[in-house]
Formats: sequence, C-alpha cells, structure tokens
Amino acid sequence: MTEPRVEPRLHGVSCLGSRGLHRMAYWEWGDAANPRVLVCAHGLSRQGRDFDTLARDLCSDYRVVCPDVVGRGRSDRLADPMGYAIPNYVADMVTLVARLHVEQIDWVGTSMGGLIGLGLASLPGSPVRRLVLNDVGPTIQPEALRRIGGYLGLPVHWRTLEEAADTLLAISQGFGPHTREQWLELTRPQLVPDTDHPQGGFKPHYDPAIAVPFRAITPELAAAGEALLWQSYDRLSCPTLLLRGADSDLLSHDTALAMTQRGPRARLHEFAGIGHAPMLVQPEQRAVVRAFLLGP
Repeated sequence: MTEPRVEPRLHGVSCLGSRGLHRMAYWEWGDAANPRVLVCAHGLSRQGRDFDTLARDLCSDYRVVCPDVVGRGRSDRLADPMGYAIPNYVADMVTLVARLHVEQIDWVGTSMGGLIGLGLASLPGSPVRRLVLNDVGPTIQPEALRRIGGYLGLPVHWRTLEEAADTLLAISQGFGPHTREQWLELTRPQLVPDTDHPQGGFKPHYDPAIAVPFRAITPELAAAGEALLWQSYDRLSCPTLLLRGADSDLLSHDTALAMTQRGPRARLHEFAGIGHAPMLVQPEQRAVVRAFLLGP
C-alpha cells in the first residue's frame, strides 16, 4: 500500500514593522514537539513551498519550518514597500524563532534567504547552530541584479498553470534540470488566482512592490551593503556550508573561494550544470545538505 503523502501545516506569527504589525505565514513539517528545528528560507520572489521536497526528506529528523517571507505567498503585504529589506526580514525571523520556543536552529537559505540567515547568524547570541548558504554571498554580481530586475514586479497574467510554468521556466534556467512533474510542483505555489482579470487565470504570488527597494539600489548603496555583508560574514562562528551552481551569475567562483578562506571558512560544494540557484529538489543536492546538517 502506498503511504499517504506528507503535507505541511500552515501557521502564522505577528511581526512588528514600521507601520504596525504584519502576519508572516510559515509552513511546518514533522513533529511539532521536536526540539531540533530547521528553518528554510526562500529567494527574492519565491515562497516557502519551494522546500517541499527537502522538507519531506528531513522531517523525520527535524521539525522543518519554511516561512513565506513578508510580501510573498500567504504572508501579508506591507503598506510601505521600503520595508522589504534584509534587516526587517531578520527581525521577523527573530520573532519566528521566539514563537518556535527553541534555543537553537539550523538554517538553509537560498539567495535572499541565505542573506537573511547570514544576518541572523551574525548577531551576538544567535540561535543559528549550522548555516547553509545556497548560491549567495556578500558580493553579488551586478549582471544577476540586472537580469532579475528585468522581470521582478512587472505586471503578468497567465491563463493556465501550464502557461505559467513555461514562462517561469524560461526565466529560471539557472535552477537546473527538473522533470515536468517537479517543475509543476515548484510552479503551483508561485501562483495566485488573478481576481482582477475578467477571464480569471493566475498572477505571481508576491507583492509587485518588492521591486521598489530592489530598483532603488544605486552602485553606492550596493558597495556599502557589500561591505556590511562581509563584516557580518566575518563575524560568523557557526559551521557553514556554501552551495554554488557552477554556472551561477550571482555568486562568482572568486567570491565563493574567498568565503572558504575567511570568516567561518565555509565548506564549498559546487553543482555542475546549475546556475542561480540549485533548488534542492534533486537527490544529489539534498544529500549534500543532509550530510552537512546531520553529520558530526
């Protein structure tokens, strides 16, 4: 007999922002009483269900928690779009950890989710025990920012799930090879019914205003942010695994190499034939994460 498919539980926590409270949704897998907690944080325009496959793989060992960062998925949208910023996301995660009632967590963060984890892990007294940074570091290549800026927040409408999947696949080649079934699983949570369109259909499941602070980044702000991120990275003391798509346009090999030589001296693993960013769906990718998190 086929075992029933494991599904997550949806919860929410109230977080404080510049204009009051907002609700951050999070998906929880595994035993809610398990003191061993893994938080998985997604990329810029994604949401917590990106980690379904990894969470199913690890939920017998961990209570796996996958937040929808504010402005994405089931979480609230912010009244002030300038609140969509890493320091504010870190503050939300501090509130989330308090809600989970645990002293320590492990963290897997893809792209933006990695920067949030970096910020949290660099705080004095941080709860982060082990940190996985998935295709991101303190130095972000400007060509990747231009590529992402070419589609982020633009109005878009899809008539069907299949049409949306094809469009998202075209702008997500860096995610690497996936079967059609895997790609549809990654696509479904990215969509929300387009109630404003007379013929129905779908639109992206994030607030288009997340593009406002992204497009406000100047070269000067980028340089200052990079310096602060390196300072945070050099403060890390927890064991750190750095994953990189060998063809990534966001995390250069030189930056990845520097991350193995300073701060926590991250352990580097590169995946051939992948760009930005490995989605941690394929067995060989999940195996690397599992070995690091559960190893001695």
